[in-house]
Amino acid sequence: MIKALMIEGELVSRFHLVEPKQLGAGEVRVAIRHVGLCGSDLNTFRGLNPLVALPRIPGHEIGGVVLECGPEAGPDLSPGARVVVMPYTNCGTCSSCRKGRLNACRYNRTLGVQQDGGLAEELVVPASKLIVNETLPARHLALVEPLSVGFHAVERGRISGGDRVVVIGCGMIGMGAIIGAVAKGAEVLAIEPSASKRQIAEAFGAVRTVDPLSGDAVKAVEDWTGGDGADVVMEAVGLPQTFTQAIDLACYSGRVVYIGYSKAPVSYDTKFFNLKELDIMGSRNAMIGDFRAVITTLETLGEKADLLISKVFPFEQAEEALPYWSGNPDALKVIIEA
Repeated sequence: MIKALMIEGELVSRFHLVEPKQLGAGEVRVAIRHVGLCGSDLNTFRGLNPLVALPRIPGHEIGGVVLECGPEAGPDLSPGARVVVMPYTNCGTCSSCRKGRLNACRYNRTLGVQQDGGLAEELVVPASKLIVNETLPARHLALVEPLSVGFHAVERGRISGGDRVVVIGCGMIGMGAIIGAVAKGAEVLAIEPSASKRQIAEAFGAVRTVDPLSGDAVKAVEDWTGGDGADVVMEAVGLPQTFTQAIDLACYSGRVVYIGYSKAPVSYDTKFFNLKELDIMGSRNAMIGDFRAVITTLETLGEKADLLISKVFPFEQAEEALPYWSGNPDALKVIIEA
């Protein structure tokens, strides 16, 4: 038996002993060393995640070490290799998969969401879902997946040098969007109520930040852009008001990328879709190219990436992690370390 943290119900998470999965062809057993907690895990803990059936082992931001490889796992993996886990599945036959957009598979089952995740002593995953990396600090392996979601949104928004980009929400996904946009040569204005998160956004290249609770975000963007509005707006909050605000902040012929999703219906004045001739896009998960781009960026950032980590809990204290984050909303990234 192996030890795993399980979300049993609203505001209840406890350790359980669970049966380890058998190792099949093309699969790899990974010893879990680091798991980052995601906003989706926190919503599951709070009873606010409609995609999750409880009980559930959370965790899809995973770094670990290969324990053993099943037959047909391939020559690139061997025991002792340090790996990042890509936590999504893809069927290979749906319309998204046929187009090569595996991140948006119609039947995706993300670890920790539609199936049990990585907050356990070990995990069995397909070899194809592992990226070997021996250069990043071990803790930073758990940063790759969430930052990749932001990097993928940057690709969806076709961001390039000279673009003026607004990122609404500076959680970890929003930070990934900021870092990815800056890496493309864009200028970024970040909208975020948390002072500590605004400070981190500035550390990673945001040229301006706005507190939407004390300032007029629309006016701030108008002043910044000479009245034009932003070339690209990326929404990383998931509230009805930020969904509609993204349309207001975009320039004529601008682009809007929705990373978050609203848990409530959103009411739009749709005339601006047409008058501005906006490109409005959703963004889901990430592709392997996004993962590799983040790894390269983290290698460049070095120790600076530690600014993204708010709190580290040893695995033995993992029961305390979700209650801590629930009571400390300014925390950016909480990591469990084995």
